[in-house]
Amino acid sequence: MPKWLKDAIFYEIYPQSFYDSNGDGIGDINGIIEKLDYVKQLGCNAIWLNPVYDSPFKDAGYDVRNYRKVAPRYGTNEDLVRLINTVHKKRMHIILDLVPGHTSDTHPWFKQAKQAKKNNFSNRYIFTDNVWNAPSEYRLMCGLCERDGNYMVNYFSSQPALNYGFAEVTHPEWQLPMDHPDCLATRKALKEIMRFWLDQGADGFRVDMADSLVKNDDTKEPTATIWADIRQMMDEEYPDAALVSEWCNPQIAVNKAGFHSDFYLDHIGNGYNTLMRGGSWGDKAFFNKNGEGNIKAFVDEYLPAYLATKDNGYISFITCNHDTPRMTAYLDEDAIKIAYATIFTLPGVPFLFYGDEIGMRYLPDLTSVEGGYSRTGSRSPMQWGKGKNFGFSECDKTYIPVDPDKNAPTVEKQRRKKGSIYKAVKGIIKLRKKHPELGADGDFEVIYAEENSFPFVYRRGKYVIFVNPLDHLTDVRFDYEVKQEVYKIGEYVQSWEKMTLSPQSFVIVEI
Repeated sequence: MPKWLKDAIFYEIYPQSFYDSNGDGIGDINGIIEKLDYVKQLGCNAIWLNPVYDSPFKDAGYDVRNYRKVAPRYGTNEDLVRLINTVHKKRMHIILDLVPGHTSDTHPWFKQAKQAKKNNFSNRYIFTDNVWNAPSEYRLMCGLCERDGNYMVNYFSSQPALNYGFAEVTHPEWQLPMDHPDCLATRKALKEIMRFWLDQGADGFRVDMADSLVKNDDTKEPTATIWADIRQMMDEEYPDAALVSEWCNPQIAVNKAGFHSDFYLDHIGNGYNTLMRGGSWGDKAFFNKNGEGNIKAFVDEYLPAYLATKDNGYISFITCNHDTPRMTAYLDEDAIKIAYATIFTLPGVPFLFYGDEIGMRYLPDLTSVEGGYSRTGSRSPMQWGKGKNFGFSECDKTYIPVDPDKNAPTVEKQRRKKGSIYKAVKGIIKLRKKHPELGADGDFEVIYAEENSFPFVYRRGKYVIFVNPLDHLTDVRFDYEVKQEVYKIGEYVQSWEKMTLSPQSFVIVEI
């Protein structure tokens, strides 16, 4: 386990939307370098950088054309190395996004694979044996290649799936087992890509769709064996590098695949979703002040996963990311502050999405840009302050429109505003750093979490945390002696054996 990871607080930077240093309407690497001090002053000491590789941007860079080349719109390879080195000089860390399950259909490997004549890359991707063979259980693109066959994609038609083999070969005329030399060659190529950037100083990778490698893999354990092999390589050659998965199954991702941390993602009906965005539009979320949320749905899912993995790695909570609606689409400002305070006081390694710290709005009516569709509303340019495009760019038209509301939150305004989301985020991060018990490895115990009942109470070492999202007073039995108040949003009163919490409050006390 990399020693630095347990103290890491990540800031996710979506590069095209963070800061435009050259006035072309798109964020870039030099812009990120200019804003590193902002990230550090916020309290974050690590960066997750979304893809900056060469791409046709059919899916915002998650369709890679060249894994070893920075997209010209962001800068050069030398610029990325300079960013990595500058991050390190500031005693921070940076992990890159790795897209292992598919490439762009313009990648040189695919250009070779789709040719009619067999070559060294014919099995780098998954093709059926002829164009008339298109089994309905697979997502296949038909009739688009010179080659007589249809190719499998992971999602968009422009994202052909790389071939790591099949856990169960059901169509032997075109499916290969995992130990086939051509499937092992795909795995070897992935390792070489990882080595390339780790040798440039990257501190590891966040892995996109980490569970998508092996096909016909219902248990995901065959896919886990590939990652376990990669983890062994990293332990031997890059022991300080971190591996973080987009999987949302820590018992597999951490315990079997060997990831150091696994994202707790926003899937409809899962524990994270019931906390932040439950119901049709947040009406059943635990943090919604209407009181229709159910903390038990979260605890019953999260607690077993935490207990099963806590000795091997971490579960990473996200405030949001580039794929999900910002919390402002569902919750009011007070609810958001309470939600973030909870995220940053739970075990594991937290991730803060750019702009969430100032309460950037989710913009639901934007036309899709670069394959974003509904996700485009969470990818609008960062709002820094006064001036053109809220200080993001001096161009006349940004690649995604900025928030049209002239009163939209900015870093400048949030820094001055009493009780702002920015100040709440900065304060809770500072508190987490000050008290190790509130960090990644501190003990965690649920004290009170009952179905259709409030508040949520949990313990981290000598600290007890009370979470009341309701718009009215609530109380809970509490017979510990309070030594001191540590942090609060809202108010509370302790009397006899009871703790009474004001509406929409979050309280930490030392016992």
